[in-house]
Amino acid sequence: MEYSKNITLKINKGTYTMFNPHFKYTQRIVNNLLKITNARDVILNSKIIPKWEVSLRRDALISSAHSSTAIEGNKLTLEEVSQLAQGRKITAARKEKQEVLNYLNVLTNIHDYHDNGKITEKLLLKLHKDVTYDTLDNPQDEGTYRQVQVYVGNKLTGEVVFMPPKIEEVQKLVQNLLARINQETEISPVMLAGLTHYEFVRIHPFVDGNGRTARALATLILYIRDFDIKRFFALDDYYDSDRKAYYAALKTVDKNTLETTQWLEYFTDGVLISLSRVKDKIISFSMKKTEPQIALTERQMKILEMIVTNGKITSGEIQDLFKITRQAVHKELKKMIELGVIEPKGENKAIYYTNKTG
Repeated sequence: MEYSKNITLKINKGTYTMFNPHFKYTQRIVNNLLKITNARDVILNSKIIPKWEVSLRRDALISSAHSSTAIEGNKLTLEEVSQLAQGRKITAARKEKQEVLNYLNVLTNIHDYHDNGKITEKLLLKLHKDVTYDTLDNPQDEGTYRQVQVYVGNKLTGEVVFMPPKIEEVQKLVQNLLARINQETEISPVMLAGLTHYEFVRIHPFVDGNGRTARALATLILYIRDFDIKRFFALDDYYDSDRKAYYAALKTVDKNTLETTQWLEYFTDGVLISLSRVKDKIISFSMKKTEPQIALTERQMKILEMIVTNGKITSGEIQDLFKITRQAVHKELKKMIELGVIEPKGENKAIYYTNKTG
């Protein structure tokens, strides 16, 4: 089965052909999509206790931040990224720390980069600005289209992969891509995320930070299309595990016909592998202990997330975090203790709260 769709729209008084990729639904892609759907159903329907849910989300966040920046040459280890995520100090180059902190911030607040399910040009530029904040040689390049001709290369080998479109074409191409994303309703979120990832890298609209922005954009698409609503899996880890394969897959796309079948086979392979890992973890959790799923409010989930991250939390920290009264804090803590999610430790003014054990 082949797929291609040609849509036109008017932009800045001109009519332009939108991003029009061609691909076949090969047996490999179809099988991947079926298995992806199954794994996703298992994940969404599993009854796991909140502390496991928070832990899975935190692991995915840290893994994504580490892998996506590592692909671009960042040398921080997974453990160092984890330390940064917990607000701890590490000894490393300022730029490398900032790159990781930026990506952590973007993924944590991925919901901020769409407007009722639509990705606008303004929000895309904000996404890039947040990804590259305080890391570029020229701060004016943060969140603005490139004004110089650049080339895409493999930093590991020094090989020139391809020459991106001309400067004067960049904005038009980005606007076309966003219109395609916002109008597309026929293909799965996984396929749309894969196509978007490729086209964004091809356009290369910024001086730097294109790869990280492309991967964050793919994550955003999966999020707003209700595919990764719990944000449990880290696709960036798949790319980083074999960077040569990642670059090779990008190079399989014909620049003239935009035949993307091989790239989509690679991309859906990655989504399946990533989701399967999460599914296996959840099944493992369920075998260890069978506890009913507990419904927590967004505020309670945030409290639990802070406990998982830091090992404990105090009532004063909760009060500062949410800017609420001591009485409101007491009410939240009392409810979470009654649900068996947390337990108090210490005495008097030294009291703090941790995960419920046993």
